[in-house]
Amino acid sequence: MTGVLSDRREAVVDALRTVLDPELDESIVDLNFVTSSTVDGAHAEVRLRLPTYFCSPNFAYLMVADAYDAARSVPGVESASIVLEDHFASDAINSGVAAGAGFVGSFPDEAGSELDDLRRNFQRKAHVAAMERACRRLLADGWTIESLPHARLADLPAGAERERLLRRRADVDLPLDPGCLVLVGDDGAPVAPDDALLRLRFARAVRVSIDGNAHFCRGLLATRYPGSAAEEVSR
Repeated sequence: MTGVLSDRREAVVDALRTVLDPELDESIVDLNFVTSSTVDGAHAEVRLRLPTYFCSPNFAYLMVADAYDAARSVPGVESASIVLEDHFASDAINSGVAAGAGFVGSFPDEAGSELDDLRRNFQRKAHVAAMERACRRLLADGWTIESLPHARLADLPAGAERERLLRRRADVDLPLDPGCLVLVGDDGAPVAPDDALLRLRFARAVRVSIDGNAHFCRGLLATRYPGSAAEEVSR
């Protein structure tokens, strides 16, 4: 039984790797937001922490709710509790997610709608950043700014840039056929050669903003919880 629970706990951690900070586009595991994950029989408990006490409750709620869904998706896990610690809205978020109340139900006096539009907005930004990384890879391989509007997904070499771009395209419902263009607008429309440099500059600004925020949050987390970067995900 011990081996089964150990395997199940590892499966929970793997599932949590799919949960992203929507603003930073990185896994909550890689960001060291997960302080512990335990499995007792068919019940999983996950504890989370964030870089500051006042991190946006919108983003915090999304991460807690997504972590709950991820843990519950693991075979053999029949119930889960996600505990956000040391946050000003912990009680409302933890109880709201546990009750399946949604964001509005968790914050009835403050929230006017659910967070679908917010999530979608950050998914679009994540796609733009992934597209810029893919284009930089193509430029390093000999493509030019002028030729980039003709690059196809099939032209991307296997690797992290290609896999990340495919995942982000799927998130925003863009097609994944190898013949699809890499450099596109938010709606998937082709980018004219004359507009390629402007599109790339915009994409780079989005990517630098995301990367900068992630670096900043890691620093805040390490300051708030000294030694956090060296801690194990599961204890």
